[in-house]
Amino acid sequence: MSRYEQASHVFWRCQYHIVWTPKYRFRILKNKLGKDVYRCIHVYCEQLGCIVMELNVQI
Repeated sequence: MSRYEQASHVFWRCQYHIVWTPKYRFRILKNKLGKDVYRCIHVYCEQLGCIVMELNVQI
């Protein structure tokens, strides 16, 4: 798989680095909630046609 996407006359590589932090940095992403967030991110990205290169959910 190439690092670049292509169309008939262009090549592109678009990447985003997103950091999401709960308010006041409360440690709420534990146990089942952290797993649900992980799963939801993958589901939404699949619906949008995005590729998750790396994902890490920390408490």
